[in-house]
Amino acid sequence: MPLATLQQQIAAAAGPTRNVRLLAVSKLQPASAVAALAAQGQQAFGENYVQEAAAKIAELAALGLEWHLIGHLQSNKAELAAQVFDWVQTLDRPKLVSALAQHRPAARGALNVLIQVNIDDEDSKHGCQPDEIPALAAAIAAQPQLRLRGLMAIPAPFPDAARRLSALARMKALFDTLAATHPQADTLSMGMSADFAEAIAAGSTMVRVGSALFGPRPTP
Repeated sequence: MPLATLQQQIAAAAGPTRNVRLLAVSKLQPASAVAALAAQGQQAFGENYVQEAAAKIAELAALGLEWHLIGHLQSNKAELAAQVFDWVQTLDRPKLVSALAQHRPAARGALNVLIQVNIDDEDSKHGCQPDEIPALAAAIAAQPQLRLRGLMAIPAPFPDAARRLSALARMKALFDTLAATHPQADTLSMGMSADFAEAIAAGSTMVRVGSALFGPRPTP
């Protein structure tokens, strides 16, 4: 799908009073594909693998792009992630709070952080439980090198629309509760290629779209 078409669809789903950001998911895509999309005006890109992303970020440094980690972060990759990314959307346990803060270069400013929530309690998904959000949020907010921006989730792709919408609504409620305590929280990242319109209707402020933009992912 052309970038302009996707942007139009996002704007239509959001309506005239809301601004929903598009994160282009570029994992396994070559740097040349990212550069081509950047030339059309896309600035924010999401990567799943820290080392793959680090090489791509270095190669495209002159473009001044914004890079988000959206894949599971292993503790032993936290140092590199803190150094190269602008956002980490997948913080889900206390150990990562101190690791990211410790290794964030002061010259880069605070690292934007989202708490990943396992909203459908899936064994196959990472993310904290909803009742763990307050403690994680407080720990992040206490670190000057981190900036709490909100929540992220990957709801289960249930065939039943009511179950999908229930997860999205629960995430919006969790986000509203978080923002009431931490006013700097302004981002609810949910919705991908197959469900971004539903997610936007439910209150998402950032959608993560890969295959609809780039086509099928290359084989690793």
